[in-house]
Amino acid sequence: MRLKESLLSRRDFFTGLLGGGLAALAGFIGYPVVRFLFHRKKIPLPKGVTIAMTDIEKMAPNSAAYFTYGNLPGVLLKTETGELRAFSAKCTHLDCNVQYRPEEKKFFCACHDGYFDDQGLNIAGPPPRPMDVFSVEPGEENLVVRYQEESKHT
Repeated sequence: MRLKESLLSRRDFFTGLLGGGLAALAGFIGYPVVRFLFHRKKIPLPKGVTIAMTDIEKMAPNSAAYFTYGNLPGVLLKTETGELRAFSAKCTHLDCNVQYRPEEKKFFCACHDGYFDDQGLNIAGPPPRPMDVFSVEPGEENLVVRYQEESKHT
């Protein structure tokens, strides 16, 4: 049995074929872009990082040393009294790295002029919350630095 008229004209067929191809191309290009912009892969952090006490003894009072904690930058602060404090070296505003300014006893974020005091509390600029705090456990030969979710300032 032969139909007198086709259910789909040639123009409609090629329009659908072209539209489907463009939609597939948009998906092929758009999917990686959307995934890059909105997907955050959670990389597990180590249970702790050790720093040799000999390196800490070489630090001058009121100075900072930087270290890596998995994929996070960290900063170890030695106060004038010799107390050790460790923080995440990422600004809480847009994840820029912070630098310690010993003459002011403050951490400075150069991206948007943010400041944190030597306790890690945000005191100026756009940072919305204090720096993340690492726990510091001194030993005889090594200092153990640990990051815990509950150690964040609230």
